[in-house]
Amino acid sequence: MAEEAARRAVAELPLLRTAAGPRDRNGWAPRLKEEYRALIQYVENNKRADNDWFRLESNAEGTRWFGRCWYIHELLKYEFAIEFDIPVTYPNTAPEIAIPELDGKTAKMYRGGKICLSDHFKPLWARNVPKFGLAHLMALGHRGPPLAPPFLGLSQCFPL
Repeated sequence: MAEEAARRAVAELPLLRTAAGPRDRNGWAPRLKEEYRALIQYVENNKRADNDWFRLESNAEGTRWFGRCWYIHELLKYEFAIEFDIPVTYPNTAPEIAIPELDGKTAKMYRGGKICLSDHFKPLWARNVPKFGLAHLMALGHRGPPLAPPFLGLSQCFPL
């Protein structure tokens, strides 16, 4: 059921067309516009479905992203900083998302609170280059409540 929710969320997002990363001076600006459009669409979809769970913003170049994500469990809101850098080989390589405040709290994370994207996610990303972007990354990582909190590993931090 959680996988179906992720598939549905991704299917509702626009696919990106520009295959440019931060090193491509001419292609990065159009790619970044596509990224923002897809993220705005994802946030609007989440709000419409009463599933609002994150805020993101970037630096001026669009290479460093940061914000907050949250999870509500038994009427308590747990809020965390979220951050990631766009790799120079993006979009061929997916960003590594980190929730530093949860470093060491779950087996699904590496040092610094980086989320384990697993062997399942990386081939999926590779098959969808350049169509997938940051909105798709967030949608696939969330897996949708009520079954699991954002980025899979948070369920091990809270007794469900």
